[in-house]
Amino acid sequence: MKKVCFITTVSVTLRTFILAQAEYFKREHPDWEIYFICDTDEQFAESLPEYINYIPIKMGRGVSISGIGAVIELTKIFKREKFDLVQYATPNAAFYASIAAKLAKIKNTLYCQWGIRYVGFSGVSRKLFKCIEKITCNLSRYINAVSPANKQFAVEEKLYVPDKAVVVGRGGTIGVDLSNYDITLKEKKRAKIRGELNLGEEFVIGFVGRLSKDKGTAVLLSAVRKLEESQKIKLLCIGPDEIGNEIDVELINWAKNSDSVIFTGPQKASEIIGYYAAMDVYVHPSYREGFGMVLQEAGAMALPIITTDIPGASEVFENGVSCITVEPKSDMALLGAIEQLISDTQKLKFLGDNAREQTEKYYDREIMLKQQLLRYEQIIDAER
Repeated sequence: MKKVCFITTVSVTLRTFILAQAEYFKREHPDWEIYFICDTDEQFAESLPEYINYIPIKMGRGVSISGIGAVIELTKIFKREKFDLVQYATPNAAFYASIAAKLAKIKNTLYCQWGIRYVGFSGVSRKLFKCIEKITCNLSRYINAVSPANKQFAVEEKLYVPDKAVVVGRGGTIGVDLSNYDITLKEKKRAKIRGELNLGEEFVIGFVGRLSKDKGTAVLLSAVRKLEESQKIKLLCIGPDEIGNEIDVELINWAKNSDSVIFTGPQKASEIIGYYAAMDVYVHPSYREGFGMVLQEAGAMALPIITTDIPGASEVFENGVSCITVEPKSDMALLGAIEQLISDTQKLKFLGDNAREQTEKYYDREIMLKQQLLRYEQIIDAER
């Protein structure tokens, strides 16, 4: 019997990126005991399979003195349970768990570095969060880097030496469950959503994710604002509004009052598939990224993709073959790429078909989970 523990700061990350992995591991190794640790979420706890042991502790986002309490609680849990492997991800949980695991003398610790938080920061904030990231990396025995370019960046930043981290497969986490992305149903789903939103035959630019500065929201809105002057288009935004005071108020007011922009708010994962089908192009103007599951989802629905030339985002698909990459933080570069695809329907289809093909080849969930399991088996077996 082996005891494996997964830790993230909040439950939504466990649900999105870990649950399918844990279920697969349990199926392949029925004798493994699986544990989840995150901030308290009773509804999440009730939704879990009975074989997953859920341990809530107070652990919120952001820098807080409460982190000391999280470290103390985690240390107690680790000493009591004596896990064979502790995996942690997301900045706060990883920082707390790496310290606690060292104090509890847990041998096998795996840090899933799904992104590097300080990339978009500057000044004192950058120095502080780089220090936190370096401590987490130093205290972790093993590291899974989310992509080759993210690993290269981390090495260049001296967060760790090259041999300490590996990229599983081509990168990413759990891939996409292609059984949910049946291409034969795309037109039916497309017609349904377009009918509900009164989209007609307009060219639809799609975005899924947090509406925030680091996701490129301002650049996207600025590009669409310029584009509507000459094209009949719609921007379809699916996700929570986290804009706050980060973006020009006048631009936000325009977007919220424009007939060219539709904000749906957050949607269930099962419903988002239909929204992908309704899009003509998927745009991902992020400033920083781990690997971009939304890109894989868009590819699964055979969407042509425009993304930024940054680590992670630019590595999922191939520029000019299955996506177009543009300079980050440039509304004119994004505008040019969108205009190119509006006027070139053949390229639109070429990119979309290739994105689907590469998703099937590299990011099918079954393929990704097999690769993940092999990594875990190697780590655990190394102690025998």
